[in-house]
Formats: sequence, C-alpha cells, structure tokens
Amino acid sequence: MKLQSGISLKPYNTFGIDVKARFFARFDSMAKLQQLLQMPEVKHLPMLILGGGSNLLFTGDFDGVVLQNNIKGIEVLREEEVYTYVKAGGGEVWHEFVQFALAQNLGGVENLSLIPGTVGAAPLQNIGAYGVELKDVFYELEAVHLPSGEIHTFDNAACSFGYRESIFKNDLKGQYIVTSVTFRLHRQHQLNTSYGAIKTTLDEMQVQEPTIQDVSAAVCHIRQSKLPDPKQIGNAGSFFKNPEIPVMQYENLKAQFPDIPSYPVTPTTVKVPAGWLIEQCGWKGKVIGNYGVHKNQALVLVNYGGASGDKIRQLALDIIQSVKDKFGIQLHPEVNIL
Repeated sequence: MKLQSGISLKPYNTFGIDVKARFFARFDSMAKLQQLLQMPEVKHLPMLILGGGSNLLFTGDFDGVVLQNNIKGIEVLREEEVYTYVKAGGGEVWHEFVQFALAQNLGGVENLSLIPGTVGAAPLQNIGAYGVELKDVFYELEAVHLPSGEIHTFDNAACSFGYRESIFKNDLKGQYIVTSVTFRLHRQHQLNTSYGAIKTTLDEMQVQEPTIQDVSAAVCHIRQSKLPDPKQIGNAGSFFKNPEIPVMQYENLKAQFPDIPSYPVTPTTVKVPAGWLIEQCGWKGKVIGNYGVHKNQALVLVNYGGASGDKIRQLALDIIQSVKDKFGIQLHPEVNIL
C-alpha cells in the first residue's frame, strides 16, 4: 500500500472545489484499510474518510491523509417472513444499493432514491428524504476503530440516530470507518406517499396503485426536477437541515407569515422547510459571480465553476443570518465544512 502526495481533491467532492490533500489512498477491503492504519503518516496526521464526497465543502487544502472507502459488494444474508436482511459494502454507491433492493422487490428505501453518496456515509448523518430515514431500515453496521484497528459492530440503538445525526457525528466523531451496513428491508411493502409531492407526481404519472418501483420513479423525477446534477453544476444537495421549532414559536410566526408551511414532529415541535425560509429571504436563484443559490431549490448552494470553498461558506453564513433576522430561526448546515 502506498500513499499518493499532493493529490487534487477536485474529482472527489461534488462541489468541485480544487484543493489538495497532503496524502491520499484508496482501500477496497478491510485488510487494506487495516494496513493503511499502521502506516506512520496515517497514525500521526489528521485523517479524512471520503465516500462519494457529496456532503463536504472544502475551504482549503487538507494537511493530512484522505482515505477513500471503495469496499464493494451487496449480498442477501437471510430471508424471514416479513423482512430480508441485505449487507452492502461501505464503498457502494447509495443509489445503486437502492436499485438492487428494488430489483429484488424489497421495500423501505424507495423514498431514499437518488440521494448522492455511499452506503458507508449514509448512517453517519442518518440520511433521509420524503418522510423516510435510514434508521427506519437500518439493522447494524461494521466499522473499523481507527486507534486500534479493531472491527466493532453497532446496532440501531448504539448508533443514537437523530435528525441527520448519529453517534458518529458526535461522541465518536472521527473514530471509526464504516466498512459495511446491514439493512432490514420489507418483503411486505408499506408505501409512504404522503410527504412532499410524491402523491401528486404519481397522479401525473397516472399510477393508480403504486409499487415501490413507482414511488422510486416519482422520487427520482422530483429530485431531478429540483436538484442540479453535480456532474454539471457543483453542489452537495441540500446544504441546510430543516429546522425543528416549538409549536408556540411556529404559531407566532404563522400570525405574521400565514403561508409558512410545517410538518409535525412531536406534540410540541414542528419542522419548517429551510428552503421556504431561504426563499422568503430572497436568496433563491441568486448568483454571485461563479457561485450562488440554485434557481429551482433554495436549499442548494452551487459552484458554477472555479469558486472557492471560502466564498460558498460565507454565502451560507449570510443566508443563516438573514433567516435568523427575519424569522428568528437558526439554520444549521447539513454539509460538513472543512
């Protein structure tokens, strides 16, 4: 195993930010990862684990070691009356795993279609879309403990999943690399078409009795109509989390802004779409030189080519401040800023 030096990370982040890594290496097996972890440079320098690079904003060169997870493979472990357990390598492309599940007629991940990134990165932020989160189908994961090189297994409870959160973003941040994830998928389908525009899109598709494949097709259509392709315009998808606020605060805001939308979370909290808040502050479609806010989705910050990560970070901070000034709501990035 060799480390490459001075490698540009532009091809490895969907924002297309041109920064360099001091050292870079890929691994495609647990054994190769454990070999890398024994190297002096890897032991003593800051480390960054890359999947698809779809949840990162680089603001400068990375003076450490970047390791890219390329562990592949999808296998059915066992079948039960209600569930089928499927294990996928951490380096698998997330949407390709979704397509595998759909081909096997296994439900639970159809609403998560076309989310960028890899299987190994998915549990770290408990990816979610259209009323479904990873934790809903998650069974367990295997991860390598960086200080010791040992392999540890985490079940659903041990991951401490929250809204775009897990123990790996908090107490165990930077301590583990996820090498595989096992999912508990539904043999008996339970469709969720009530969130967002899924039902409307299915109606437009003239689908009367939708299958999981139909729901996935509807989700893909919605995402493609709203979100730019990172291969054409640099972006990391939704840049901000949807804020959760107390019902009382929401009622006060509704008196001032009657059109403010919401989704119930608990009896005392509601979720307000961050995209709506940002749009109301006039940011949707705003272009500042070679970067800005996407014209079809205010949640998406874009790099039209050659923008620095610092400029995009400042744009995010300006958006956060304007939403706070207008609504008294604090937005938080979903993207990791380095």
